[in-house]
Amino acid sequence: MSQQNVQIVRRIYDALNREDSDAVFRNTHPDFEVTFKEGPRGGTHRGRDALQGVADDLRAGFRSSIFEPMDFFESGDQVVVVVNNRLRPKGGTAGEFAYRNASVFTIRNGEVVSVVGYPTPEDALEAAGLRE
Repeated sequence: MSQQNVQIVRRIYDALNREDSDAVFRNTHPDFEVTFKEGPRGGTHRGRDALQGVADDLRAGFRSSIFEPMDFFESGDQVVVVVNNRLRPKGGTAGEFAYRNASVFTIRNGEVVSVVGYPTPEDALEAAGLRE
Protein backbone atom coordinates (compact mmCIF):
# COMPACT_ATOMS: atom_id res chain seq x y z
CA MET A 1 0.00 0.00 0.00
CA SER A 2 1.28 3.44 -0.86
CA GLN A 3 1.66 4.91 2.60
CA GLN A 4 2.09 8.38 1.10
CA ASN A 5 -1.33 8.26 -0.62
CA VAL A 6 -3.01 6.73 2.43
CA GLN A 7 -1.47 9.44 4.64
CA ILE A 8 -2.83 12.15 2.33
CA VAL A 9 -6.33 10.68 2.72
CA ARG A 10 -5.92 10.32 6.50
CA ARG A 11 -4.86 13.97 6.78
CA ILE A 12 -7.93 15.05 4.80
CA TYR A 13 -10.26 13.24 7.20
CA ASP A 14 -8.39 14.60 10.21
CA ALA A 15 -8.81 18.11 8.78
CA LEU A 16 -12.52 17.52 8.03
CA ASN A 17 -13.11 16.56 11.64
CA ARG A 18 -11.26 19.69 12.84
CA GLU A 19 -13.20 21.80 10.31
CA ASP A 20 -9.86 23.06 8.95
CA SER A 21 -10.69 23.88 5.32
CA ASP A 22 -7.19 24.96 4.37
CA ALA A 23 -5.78 21.62 5.53
CA VAL A 24 -8.56 19.69 3.73
CA PHE A 25 -7.56 21.23 0.42
CA ARG A 26 -3.79 21.31 0.98
CA ASN A 27 -3.12 18.25 -1.20
CA THR A 28 -5.79 18.76 -3.86
CA HIS A 29 -5.17 19.66 -7.48
CA PRO A 30 -6.70 23.07 -8.35
CA ASP A 31 -9.11 21.39 -10.80
CA PHE A 32 -10.03 18.41 -8.60
CA GLU A 33 -13.56 17.11 -8.61
CA VAL A 34 -15.77 15.28 -6.15
CA THR A 35 -18.67 13.13 -7.31
CA PHE A 36 -21.38 11.84 -5.01
CA LYS A 37 -23.15 8.84 -6.52
CA GLU A 38 -26.26 9.38 -4.38
CA GLY A 39 -27.76 11.85 -1.97
CA PRO A 40 -29.12 15.38 -1.97
CA ARG A 41 -25.82 16.74 -3.33
CA GLY A 42 -25.45 13.93 -5.88
CA GLY A 43 -23.44 14.75 -8.98
CA THR A 44 -20.03 16.24 -9.66
CA HIS A 45 -18.61 19.31 -7.94
CA ARG A 46 -15.40 20.88 -9.24
CA GLY A 47 -12.89 22.90 -7.29
CA ARG A 48 -12.57 24.15 -3.77
CA ASP A 49 -15.40 26.68 -3.85
CA ALA A 50 -17.96 24.12 -5.02
CA LEU A 51 -16.93 21.54 -2.46
CA GLN A 52 -16.72 24.13 0.30
CA GLY A 53 -20.36 24.95 -0.45
CA VAL A 54 -21.32 21.28 -0.09
CA ALA A 55 -19.48 21.06 3.25
CA ASP A 56 -21.07 24.29 4.52
CA ASP A 57 -24.54 23.01 3.60
CA LEU A 58 -23.89 19.78 5.51
CA ARG A 59 -22.59 21.57 8.59
CA ALA A 60 -25.56 23.95 8.58
CA GLY A 61 -27.93 21.10 9.40
CA PHE A 62 -25.85 19.33 12.02
CA ARG A 63 -24.65 20.18 15.49
CA SER A 64 -21.73 17.78 15.04
CA SER A 65 -20.31 15.52 12.38
CA ILE A 66 -17.52 12.99 12.70
CA PHE A 67 -16.04 11.11 9.76
CA GLU A 68 -13.99 8.17 11.00
CA PRO A 69 -11.91 6.39 8.33
CA MET A 70 -11.81 2.68 9.19
CA ASP A 71 -10.17 0.80 6.34
CA PHE A 72 -7.91 1.76 3.45
CA PHE A 73 -7.35 -0.22 0.24
CA GLU A 74 -5.00 0.75 -2.57
CA SER A 75 -5.32 0.01 -6.26
CA GLY A 76 -2.73 1.80 -8.39
CA ASP A 77 -3.22 5.56 -7.97
CA GLN A 78 -6.48 5.03 -6.09
CA VAL A 79 -7.18 4.74 -2.39
CA VAL A 80 -10.52 3.37 -1.20
CA VAL A 81 -11.46 4.52 2.28
CA VAL A 82 -14.33 3.01 4.25
CA VAL A 83 -15.78 5.59 6.63
CA ASN A 84 -18.05 5.47 9.67
CA ASN A 85 -20.05 8.70 9.72
CA ARG A 86 -21.71 10.02 12.88
CA LEU A 87 -24.00 13.02 12.61
CA ARG A 88 -26.05 14.84 15.25
CA PRO A 89 -28.79 17.08 13.78
CA LYS A 90 -29.40 20.61 15.03
CA GLY A 91 -32.62 21.31 16.87
CA GLY A 92 -35.30 18.86 17.85
CA THR A 93 -34.80 15.76 19.93
CA ALA A 94 -33.26 13.50 17.31
CA GLY A 95 -30.13 11.78 18.53
CA GLU A 96 -26.99 10.94 16.66
CA PHE A 97 -27.26 8.69 13.64
CA ALA A 98 -24.51 6.72 11.99
CA TYR A 99 -23.87 5.07 8.66
CA ARG A 100 -20.98 3.59 6.67
CA ASN A 101 -20.00 4.54 3.18
CA ALA A 102 -16.80 4.70 1.15
CA SER A 103 -14.93 6.93 -1.27
CA VAL A 104 -12.40 6.33 -4.00
CA PHE A 105 -9.61 8.93 -4.03
CA THR A 106 -7.46 9.24 -7.15
CA ILE A 107 -4.06 10.71 -6.29
CA ARG A 108 -1.39 11.68 -8.78
CA ASN A 109 1.96 13.24 -7.92
CA GLY A 110 0.87 13.77 -4.32
CA GLU A 111 -2.35 15.61 -5.24
CA VAL A 112 -5.95 14.46 -5.06
CA VAL A 113 -7.40 14.83 -8.55
CA SER A 114 -10.77 13.23 -7.87
CA VAL A 115 -12.93 11.68 -5.19
CA VAL A 116 -16.01 9.56 -5.86
CA GLY A 117 -18.33 8.90 -2.92
CA TYR A 118 -20.28 5.64 -2.93
CA PRO A 119 -23.23 4.69 -0.72
CA THR A 120 -21.62 1.38 0.30
CA PRO A 121 -18.09 0.10 0.77
CA GLU A 122 -18.86 -2.75 -1.64
CA ASP A 123 -19.72 -0.28 -4.42
CA ALA A 124 -16.47 1.62 -3.92
CA LEU A 125 -14.34 -1.54 -3.82
CA GLU A 126 -15.98 -2.78 -7.00
CA ALA A 127 -15.43 0.56 -8.76
CA ALA A 128 -11.71 0.40 -7.87
CA GLY A 129 -11.44 -3.14 -9.22
CA LEU A 130 -10.92 -4.65 -5.78
CA ARG A 131 -14.07 -6.74 -5.70
CA GLU A 132 -15.86 -8.89 -8.24
